[in-house]
Amino acid sequence: MIALLSCANPDPGPALVEPVLENAASASGPGEKTEIRVRTLLQWLQEPWGMDFLPDGRLLLTEKPGTMKLVAPDTWVATEISGVPAVADEGQGGLLDVLVHPDFSNNQWVYLSYSIAVEGGFTTRVSRARLRGTALEDLEVLFTATPAYPERRHFGSRLLLDQGLLYITVGDRGNRDQAQSLLTHSGKVLRLTEDGRVPADNPFVGRDDALPEIFTYGHRNPQGMARRPGTREIWTSEHGPQGGDEINILKAGANYGWPVITYGEEYGGGAIGEGTHKSGMEQPLIYYTPSLGTGGLAFYQGDVYPGWESSLLVSGLRLARINRLQLDDQGRPGKETRLLGNLNMRIRDLQIGPDGLVYALADRSRLIRLEPR
Repeated sequence: MIALLSCANPDPGPALVEPVLENAASASGPGEKTEIRVRTLLQWLQEPWGMDFLPDGRLLLTEKPGTMKLVAPDTWVATEISGVPAVADEGQGGLLDVLVHPDFSNNQWVYLSYSIAVEGGFTTRVSRARLRGTALEDLEVLFTATPAYPERRHFGSRLLLDQGLLYITVGDRGNRDQAQSLLTHSGKVLRLTEDGRVPADNPFVGRDDALPEIFTYGHRNPQGMARRPGTREIWTSEHGPQGGDEINILKAGANYGWPVITYGEEYGGGAIGEGTHKSGMEQPLIYYTPSLGTGGLAFYQGDVYPGWESSLLVSGLRLARINRLQLDDQGRPGKETRLLGNLNMRIRDLQIGPDGLVYALADRSRLIRLEPR
């Protein structure tokens, strides 16, 4: 049983979605019914894209047109943050991810990714600022992807901090062949120090034919990224073409194949590249056919939801749902359960809250929470 409940509705808006039952999964893959209640905490947001929790339980979330909000737990009152840098709200671009520094209590750093307009078109930028009260201060630009393109798609742009290293995803920007070039940031996962410098052990440092920020390449548009708990493994969810979404585990210097190899095809049909395998190019851990339209991903290791211990949650933008994959001790995926499919809400991002519950940005306008019944 899935019910969609309203918790905060301060302004007039569209009618709430009626409670619905989750159907059994389609014949295209495994799945089972689940009993989870879905509660709407905020609605009428403007294309929410990214979110992260502060140590005290408050939530930061971004809205693609260029606003960031600070959400109080329990009351779910949202306050707009001042000092957010100007963004180019164009196509798939705008204000994208937000990341709270693991040591926020001491340094107040918050990281933002967003698209900007520059000479030649648009590109992805990453900055950080200190959150003091409800204002961003001491803004520092850490990274700007090159080159810029007139296309308004495939900006990436998920952020992850792990042991002092900042990982940034950048899509191919609609110029797919550039994902194979080591002289552009397009179609890459980049790795910097938390203050924007290039780590000395990055795989292409010291090479004249490569940009030193590059950690992996051959990506189409990775929009989810997380570290698997208990390991150093960085996993990404990659928004592929028709039938070509992927889950990958990053390896320093590795080539993930786009657009030379893919399990997808052109929209409307037609081959891309040379097939599904090629020497020197990585295979995905998982690929989705039909495409899920992957957004964010998160690992779950709690006991709030019965049977969910050691799970990977993947959000869906095209097949509007959350996919839960059971993981074994080695991180190999097993049984799949499909959640929220009948609500027809695009799921952009996922986070595990400090209360052990799953929070999601959904339906281009909602913050929702999954609650066990």
